[in-house]
Amino acid sequence: MDPLATNMKQPISTKRLIKPITLGKLKLKNNIIYSPLAGCSDYPFRKMVAHFHDGLSFCEMVKMDALLRYDKNTFSMLDYDPSMRPLGAQLCGSKPELAGLSAKIIEDLGFDLVDLNCGCPVDKVTKDGSGSGLLKYPEKIADIIAKMVASTSIPVTLKIRTGWDDTMLNAIEVMKLAKEAGAVAISIHGRTREQKYKGFADWDYIKECKKQAQGMIVFGNGDLFTPEKALLELESSGTDGILISRGGMGAPWMGENVKRLDRGEPLIEVNSDLIKTTLLQHMEYIAKYQGDRKAVLSMRRVGCWYLKDHPLSKKLRMKLNKASNLKEMELLIHSFNWNESPDLIMA
Repeated sequence: MDPLATNMKQPISTKRLIKPITLGKLKLKNNIIYSPLAGCSDYPFRKMVAHFHDGLSFCEMVKMDALLRYDKNTFSMLDYDPSMRPLGAQLCGSKPELAGLSAKIIEDLGFDLVDLNCGCPVDKVTKDGSGSGLLKYPEKIADIIAKMVASTSIPVTLKIRTGWDDTMLNAIEVMKLAKEAGAVAISIHGRTREQKYKGFADWDYIKECKKQAQGMIVFGNGDLFTPEKALLELESSGTDGILISRGGMGAPWMGENVKRLDRGEPLIEVNSDLIKTTLLQHMEYIAKYQGDRKAVLSMRRVGCWYLKDHPLSKKLRMKLNKASNLKEMELLIHSFNWNESPDLIMA
């Protein structure tokens, strides 16, 4: 028996929901994807995810114009090693004339898939019409997708929200135009741009999108923080797969537990030992990849992910945020009395 496994849980459905899927020429072992998350999906995070996940994951989004300027920092965001495959890259931009060249760069770098970001809600992205700002201009989305498809041989997908706001719920229109333009799949976050991350994801709307997909592959996204929730929404919406986003921050095992639950197998037990071990491994990847100063800043962020639900971790989080170097952080993690805390059963 897997030493990380806990008690058996019954699958949500008698039919298997997690299964292989094909996106264009790309054959995936399962229909679980780790989303591109700004400030999260960096090289160390993807190394950590690869320990548990054998499906598609993404780098952080990169801007088209920065790629075409050959900006050093932008290209560093696309660093990867073979253990992370299959791997997708996500482009952000609103200029159709840059789309084809940008997608070609992604293909030449060896990525398995390229995605267009039509979902980022932050002001600094939407102010020039990028991210979810594109939802105001469905025809432009189609134009960008068409140019990406014409310039590459790898699958082209897009990630969107349900619309700009409640008066402009146009995901179905965008989906149909993107399909006509050559996109092989669409991922839909069940919130509008106006909502950002407030309220709840509207999986009923995602279900309606899938009903009208006309053969388009649809992935659902939003509020998937437990394996049970992930399988429930996957089954009830009828989507072809799911994206794990914030539910994977500090929980790289999330996708694996979704698969195990689907098969009725013992889940990875999320307890103090697992959190400590995984946090230290994540720190090791950060230390190897980044300079010490940047690594310290990254660990303050990453430490909060892993420790956010631990019952006695507030003091440790505060100490990590004040630590000045990685050795000090490592000592703090090792010296923390993890065994005083009750074991956690989490995602």
